[in-house]
Amino acid sequence: MYDRIKGFRDFYPGEMSARRATIDVLEGTAREYGFREIGTPAVERAEMWTDKSGDEIVDELYSFEDKSGRHVTLTPELTPTVARMVVAKQQELSKPIKWVSTRPFWRYEQVQQGRYREFYQTNVDIFGSSEPEADAEILAWAADALTNLGLTGEHFEFRISHRDILGGVLESYDTDVDTEAAIRAVDKSDKISRAEYHDLLIEAGLTADQAVEFDDLIADGDLDEVEAFADTERVTAAVENLRNVLAAAEDFGAREYCTVSLETARGLDYYTGVVFECFDSAGEVSRSIFGGGRYDDLIEGFGGQPTPAVGVAPGHATLSLLLQRAGVWPDEEIQTDYYVLQIGDTRAEAARIVRELREQGHVVETDIAGRSFGGQLDYADSINAETVVIVGEQDLANDEVTIKDMESGDQTQVPVDEFPGDFERPTFDDLA
Repeated sequence: MYDRIKGFRDFYPGEMSARRATIDVLEGTAREYGFREIGTPAVERAEMWTDKSGDEIVDELYSFEDKSGRHVTLTPELTPTVARMVVAKQQELSKPIKWVSTRPFWRYEQVQQGRYREFYQTNVDIFGSSEPEADAEILAWAADALTNLGLTGEHFEFRISHRDILGGVLESYDTDVDTEAAIRAVDKSDKISRAEYHDLLIEAGLTADQAVEFDDLIADGDLDEVEAFADTERVTAAVENLRNVLAAAEDFGAREYCTVSLETARGLDYYTGVVFECFDSAGEVSRSIFGGGRYDDLIEGFGGQPTPAVGVAPGHATLSLLLQRAGVWPDEEIQTDYYVLQIGDTRAEAARIVRELREQGHVVETDIAGRSFGGQLDYADSINAETVVIVGEQDLANDEVTIKDMESGDQTQVPVDEFPGDFERPTFDDLA
């Protein structure tokens, strides 16, 4: 026996059917918004991460040297990859560029609730628009996707902020503050004690009194108060931008899910504007469901022309926890429309019925294991077959087949040359 590697998961058919139903909703909602599907490689040059974050990030990567001596890694996130793709064909792509993809990623990190070493995300990004409507469309897609999955505003909330509000307030202090370090401290604030949080702010350059003042100011989330406190062009512009995004989200139907939360920072340094995170309203899922935001400098950082960008990436592990808590996780069971049961030498006619039903788009199975009548019925029940079509030698001698409803057990005979006939999905109720 070989054990499964820690942090990696197996998905058997029942769970995979629920996952597929969820992915179909996420991607289907994205298609309604005009997002186009892309495919991306599992392996990239490790320099795409080490050049930005330093060599220490290698400890978090599944990196290795390939047979050509290149330092490569299994991709831990999608954003650098899509940035590379945009740069490669920037002049050919019509703007705005709206892309969606679902795929696995890999990070070597501590396994915990909703976090694995192999994990799946659906990434939705817009490149080429700096307008508030682009941010609002990302929020609207996320809200529509969640409500299409069966959630309501009682189940989730978007906590929304702006990186320049935090950065501008921090810069308004006279002390020499490491803004990015302070913002990373804000991002950790709900996971550590207030004393630890204040210590991190002090390490970033604030005094003890300033740390308390800053904490109180952003915790209140009063945009008027923040703007008056900082009184800088940067903060004023950021507050206006955030308000414009929220106004657009109102028109797009997503404002009711948004709460201004200046303690929402997103720890990654490439975020430049509006940022948001989705949380379980009941607090039963211990971490954010997913997050996103604006990253206007990333494309230029990868050698492209300045290109504004905004995106979001729901992680499927945490999203499934939210759906399960809310009681809307799809049933973990396989579904089969028809099982065509064979008795005796009836393979040719049974195969004809199977082909015609499949041509109509139905999920159809038939015997390929030489089972007995009872064995075939048991198998049909195990795959949740809705209807069993019994093709027996005696039935065929009478030019008939038997249609059996598996839930009720009722059955009826119909002329073999009239099945499946013109019905879109012929069942016992149609034929009895």
